[in-house]
Amino acid sequence: MSLPRRALTLVAAALVLTACGSSPSTAPAAGKGNTAPNGTKVNLTADQKRVTTAKVDAIAALVPEEIRNRGTLRVVESIGSVPPLDFYADDNKTIIGTEPDIAYLIGDVLGLKVELNPVSWENIFVGLDSGKYDVGLSNITVTEARKEKYDFATYRLDIIGFEAKKGSAWKVTGPKDVAGRTISVASGTNQEKLLVSWNEENIKNGLKPVDIKYFQNSSDYYLALGSGRIDAYLGPNPVAAFHAAQTGETEIIGTYSGAGAEVLGKIGATTKKDNGLVKALHEALGSIIKDGTYGQVLKRWGLENEAVPAAELNPPGLPKANK
Repeated sequence: MSLPRRALTLVAAALVLTACGSSPSTAPAAGKGNTAPNGTKVNLTADQKRVTTAKVDAIAALVPEEIRNRGTLRVVESIGSVPPLDFYADDNKTIIGTEPDIAYLIGDVLGLKVELNPVSWENIFVGLDSGKYDVGLSNITVTEARKEKYDFATYRLDIIGFEAKKGSAWKVTGPKDVAGRTISVASGTNQEKLLVSWNEENIKNGLKPVDIKYFQNSSDYYLALGSGRIDAYLGPNPVAAFHAAQTGETEIIGTYSGAGAEVLGKIGATTKKDNGLVKALHEALGSIIKDGTYGQVLKRWGLENEAVPAAELNPPGLPKANK
C-alpha cells in the first residue's frame, strides 16, 4: 500500500478499454497472477479454449429462416466495456470475456457460426434497430423502457458494486452509508440514477449530500481512487470485482441490484422486438443453464454469484421512473 496511486493507475491503464470499438486496448496487466474474484486463473490469450456444447435441433429449428439460411448469428458487443465482460485478449484483436463465451454457447445450441461485432455502446441499439445485428450481448439491463423496442432473454443478474481502497473499514448497504462521501459514477448509467436517488433521499432525511464525481474513463476514476480524491467508485460489479482481484489494492464494500430496491435487475440477450429470434435465444440459454456449460463460463470469469437459475423471457425491468 506504499504506492497505492501508482499501483492503481498502472493496472487501471491496462484494464481500461477505449470507448470506441475500432480502437483495441491492451488486456489486463498481470496483477495478482491474472486471477478472477473467485481465485480462478484467467486466460487472457487469444487461444481461449472456450467451453462448448452440442447443437439442439429442436431449438435450432426456432431460429428465423433468414438467419438459419445465412448460417451466422450476428452478435453485437460494446468494447467500451472492461474485463471480464468483453475485452481484447493479449493479441489486441481477439474478443474475449463472459459475453463472448455466452454468445458462442448460444451459437453452438443453434448450430450457427457466431460473428462478433464490437461497437460503441450507443451503436448496439442503432444496429439492432436497423437489423444489422441479430442480438446484443453486452451487459444490457432489462428496463421497461427498452422492452417497448426490444425483446430480452435473461442470463445474468444485474449487480452493481461500490469499489473502495482496501482496508477502508466502510461498508455500503443503503443510502445512509453514502451520505457525506465522494463517489464517482459514469454519467447516463443505471448506477448514476441509483446514486442520485439515494442522495435525494439522504438530503430529505437531513443527511449530508453525496459529492458525485464524473470522469471520462476508468483510468481517471481509478487514479482518483488511488490518490484519495474519491472515496469509492460505483459501477457494474463484475468489472469492479475483477479489477479489485487484479490489483489487490481495492475491495468491494457493498453490492446492490442494478434496478434498485424495487426490482431484481437482470441482464438479457437483446434483440429487436418481434423479429422472431428471442424464443430461440431463450430456449438456447435454458439449454446451456441445464447442461452446466453456462455455469462453467461464469466460473472461469469469477461471476458465479451473478448466475440465474433459469432464463426468463421479458421479465419485469427497471421501472421507467428510474431510467
